[in-house]
Amino acid sequence: MNPGQPADFASVPTIDMAGLFSGDPAARAEVADALARAAREVGFFQIVGHGIGEARRAALLSQAQRFFALDHDRKMDYYIGRSTHHRGYVPPGEESPDPNKPDRKEAFDLAFEMSWAEAAGTPMLGPNVWPDLEGFREAVYGYYEDAFAVGRALMEAFAVALDLPADQFSRHVTQPPSQLRLIHYPYDAEAEDAQGIGAHTDYECFTLLLPTAAGLEVMNGAGEWISVPYREGALVVNIGDMLQIWTNGEFVATSHRVRKVPEERYSFPLFFACDYHTEVAPLPHLVARDGAANYESLQAGEHLYAQTIQTFNYLQARLVRGEIALPAGARGTATFGQHARHGDAS
Repeated sequence: MNPGQPADFASVPTIDMAGLFSGDPAARAEVADALARAAREVGFFQIVGHGIGEARRAALLSQAQRFFALDHDRKMDYYIGRSTHHRGYVPPGEESPDPNKPDRKEAFDLAFEMSWAEAAGTPMLGPNVWPDLEGFREAVYGYYEDAFAVGRALMEAFAVALDLPADQFSRHVTQPPSQLRLIHYPYDAEAEDAQGIGAHTDYECFTLLLPTAAGLEVMNGAGEWISVPYREGALVVNIGDMLQIWTNGEFVATSHRVRKVPEERYSFPLFFACDYHTEVAPLPHLVARDGAANYESLQAGEHLYAQTIQTFNYLQARLVRGEIALPAGARGTATFGQHARHGDAS
């Protein structure tokens, strides 16, 4: 298997990660090995036994439904284009991964809660924007903290499976731009699907997704789309660009997309990032094993910032006006993932 290239898998595995939280070293090692195997061969898996309870998940969904049910003008009070650090409401059409096909979804974006002093002017960092809805902040950020803890456990498991110190990756996760998105796909009677549309990899280390319905598909090494079955309470995990680089391509950032369907649905991805100024390069012992570094180094936050600028209309307008600039050496979108090799547009 080539670096960064998944196998010709036909299904996405489900892994019970409860053993990671046990006091049994053998159980922890067994789960870590299963997670790493899925990261190598598929780049996607579902996890159960993660410890995020039904009440926490239900509260998140309830608050998202409350917010998206507000009238448009009220939601626009929290418009992300008013933010200096990418927080708030994303109306339909604001996000344009494919400019020729406007996206009808809407979203609310938040991230790791930080003060202005802690952010120190760094892009993508700072305090969240919170709607004036009773209980919203507590329910939503409570879910964020629980999912963030699961992400740290996964980071440590991946390190152990690679024969690295347990904190090899997690020590770079202290105040990251790890974004949680509340996404609403409204009912759309005119929804038309097409192969390849929306195909992408995620920019961070990995993503923890809580969906409310089926619709996610991943591309295998042969360029075939494989459906991820909906499993209530499970989190869907996919490897992102940073872990692919760190592992010199041993873990794969697998291309994926969401099918366009008429039904209303919600989706809650937590994009688990490392700290903004982390320099991500293939780990030396993996380069020594493989005989060469398969990737150039990237600064994690600048990669995320550059990709975000190229995807959101309000940031592209700021770029044109000279209010912001792309980081030096910024890559274009869709530079990772097998969908580019197979010629599918993103």
